[in-house]
Amino acid sequence: MSHSELEKRRKEATPRGVGVMCDFYAAKAENATLWDEEGKEYIDFTAGIAVLNTGHRHPKIVDAVRKQLDQFTHTAFQIVPYASFVTLAERINAISPVAGKAKTTFFSTGAEAVENAVKIARAATGRPGIITFTGAFHGRTLLTMALTGKVVPYKVGFGPFPASVYHAQFPNARHGVSTEMALDSIERIFRSDISPSQVAAIVFEPVQGEGGFNIAPDDFVTALREICDRHGIVLIADEVQSGFARTGKMFAMEYYGDAKPDLVTMAKSLGGGLPISGVTGRAELMDAPEPGGLGGTYAGNPLAVASALAVLDIIEEEKLCDRANRLGAELVEVLETAKRTCAALVDVRARGSMVAAEFNDPATGKPSPELTKQYLRKALDAGLLMLSCGVHGNVIRFLYPLTIPDAQFKDALAILSRVLAD
Repeated sequence: MSHSELEKRRKEATPRGVGVMCDFYAAKAENATLWDEEGKEYIDFTAGIAVLNTGHRHPKIVDAVRKQLDQFTHTAFQIVPYASFVTLAERINAISPVAGKAKTTFFSTGAEAVENAVKIARAATGRPGIITFTGAFHGRTLLTMALTGKVVPYKVGFGPFPASVYHAQFPNARHGVSTEMALDSIERIFRSDISPSQVAAIVFEPVQGEGGFNIAPDDFVTALREICDRHGIVLIADEVQSGFARTGKMFAMEYYGDAKPDLVTMAKSLGGGLPISGVTGRAELMDAPEPGGLGGTYAGNPLAVASALAVLDIIEEEKLCDRANRLGAELVEVLETAKRTCAALVDVRARGSMVAAEFNDPATGKPSPELTKQYLRKALDAGLLMLSCGVHGNVIRFLYPLTIPDAQFKDALAILSRVLAD
């Protein structure tokens, strides 16, 4: 069936609120390559929005899921538990960036993980308030929309949102927000909106995802840790997009030394394409909710757990953290070279292979989502699939599978160079 016929059926059968970027339909995929229904081939630099750090259909993941299919597909862990859930929790505990003894439980989506982290923090502290940041994205459920610091398109028409959620500024040197200004905005919240004694948690992304791949400065994270220690507030690091080797470390919080989070949320690449998320945290905090307070019918589904265990093996065996750093450095070199002649390209940000390029209108100096869309369209026409992000929609983010073959990666960089030269 042609793409035009499928597109007509989609518009008839599904609501317009589900925004769809591409006008073609996937037929098959392998590692970093995707083929559409009409046979055209694309290099995939989206990875299903950061889900496929280990690529499409990694053989070890396919094999692990197939073996689990032969055993059982579902029991609901809180009804009949299974050993693989416990094994995965133990493995995540061993590598988590929290201080001291850790515990982990699993859910299905990133939004579920964030909501449950908030529940845990509230149960542990007996407080209602949550502070998060401008430019943040934490999910599409009602609570996580309240936490999200970007209105369009995520929050339009969906209010009112849950109360006791407050937004501070996130440091962003390009847009004139220093660490000092960001910290001052937290103090303003303490003075004008809610006492710190009533704040359960501060939730932040060590590298903002939808917000534009903005990297939290070292001094900012250190200060957040100090503020939380001073006031008995739980520090929650949302690593849904940054986790599992994307930044060159298993978790981005590993870059911040002793400024460790109390809770970490994870999802996306943990499952290698299957839906699974989790919360890891200090044991005493994780034990705060009453039995039955955490869980879900599909939480930690056996097939997704099997895939996640394979993902951890692949990251270790194929040294994907090291590979993320190498590939990221090659991409940054190409972008920095392009920046010398591409007046619209104003900033390049990178932590490992979590890389972003920001575009402004050369005539006005203002963020240009229009130019960004043009670059994305030209790349797509040349066979390179990429995504935008940023509060203004003027950032291209690069989310290639870390398992992409070297030759294919170089081909993609050549396409990118040509597009930016145009």
